Amino acid sequence: MFSRRSLLCAGVAGALAAAMSASMAVAAEKKYGPGVSDTEIRLGQTMPYSGPASAYGLQGVVQQAFFRELNEKGGINGRKINLISLDDAYSPPKAVEQTRKLVENEEVLAIYGSLGTPSNTAIQKYLNSKKIPHILISTGASKWNDPSRFPWTTPFFPLYDVEGEIFGRYVAENYPNAKIAILSQNDDSGRDYVKGFRAGLGEKTANIVSEATYEVTDATVDSQMVKLKNSGADVFFLMATPKFGAQAIRKKHELGWNPVTVVASVAASIGSVLKPAGFEAAQGLITAAFMKTPGDPQYNDSPDMKEYAAFLKRHNLEQHFLDTNAVLAYISATVLTRALQNAGDDLTRENVLKQVANLKITDAPLLLDGVIVETAPDNYSAFNTLRLQRFKGESYELFGEPLTVNRRK
Repeated sequence: MFSRRSLLCAGVAGALAAAMSASMAVAAEKKYGPGVSDTEIRLGQTMPYSGPASAYGLQGVVQQAFFRELNEKGGINGRKINLISLDDAYSPPKAVEQTRKLVENEEVLAIYGSLGTPSNTAIQKYLNSKKIPHILISTGASKWNDPSRFPWTTPFFPLYDVEGEIFGRYVAENYPNAKIAILSQNDDSGRDYVKGFRAGLGEKTANIVSEATYEVTDATVDSQMVKLKNSGADVFFLMATPKFGAQAIRKKHELGWNPVTVVASVAASIGSVLKPAGFEAAQGLITAAFMKTPGDPQYNDSPDMKEYAAFLKRHNLEQHFLDTNAVLAYISATVLTRALQNAGDDLTRENVLKQVANLKITDAPLLLDGVIVETAPDNYSAFNTLRLQRFKGESYELFGEPLTVNRRK
């Protein structure tokens, strides 16, 4: 027969076991925001599938293919990703209309990967006012890294001012007595690059002897290049979109001007810039990169490049193998997948933002050695480390150590 003491002990033990069980149940409790269930995570984005920037719509096509394949393998923690991707025709008013539809009708958990500075500018205040994650957006303007004013918006691209600062540091350290000339596009992207370049130069900004800008409506940049050449500069920083980048590189060669030339990555494409300019005019150009270039022989045998090529083939997208838009979309989808995996069963809007703002990914596919994806609550910039590369023959060669910029806010 049990004693009263035994009964008391048994009762206490039972109560403790029940309390522990309840505590474990609370710890394992699932937390869901809009668009989430035991089987689905619903996300939204807008893309320019039509209009003047429709070529960029390939990013949305690749991301949808990525998540279809992921879903076939079981999704993320057992949930399928439903990415609702709508056409905004690269029109800010249309982007607002489509984003409101995604939020208010489709009730998505987050807006992910929407493309373009004009479109994202148009929807940023709306999404932040409603505390909806506006994450890993496809644009490199420095204003997207502003967690104090717009805590719900995070960028994916390497930011223009980060890249510019890395160039400025390289020039200041390796050509401290250089005379510097700058050509840039007269808009926010050009100003971002030049601001970063000046920050990297530091006290060496005094070495800038000539600056020129161009408008996107200009026919050529020939007159600007003549002015810069006549300044006597022996270092040239070029920030231009592909058309004007090709013109500037070709004109520099025609003028017989041979400064050390540093080119923003937006004007460094072999196919759309250097080949039209003429490879002989592009020898020795220096630019920055964070990802491997499809078609470059040095990466043909890397496992991640082989898998990327196979992925495109599986989805009948192999004709886009050389298109950097496809590469960017593939890397971005990988980064989002990691963030959602880290969120576990806490799929609230607050926790999704927290995970995107606390990333450290060292093994993302197609990134160059030494480049990682890393964010922090006071620095949403995902790519703060880049590699420099020099054009030689018909391809680029990496050189030097990875360079890092800290963009704490």
